[in-house]
Amino acid sequence: MKCAILAVLAALTLAFATSAYAHSGGTDSNGCHKNHKTGDYHCH
Repeated sequence: MKCAILAVLAALTLAFATSAYAHSGGTDSNGCHKNHKTGDYHCH
């Protein structure tokens, strides 16, 4: 029973985990840059 609960919790964790995608592009002197596809300007 304990293993089944852990398996369900692990499956839910993996199902709802978000992914982070790296992107190319240098940063300016503030550590920020513009995404030319979306027009978004963001900092790291």
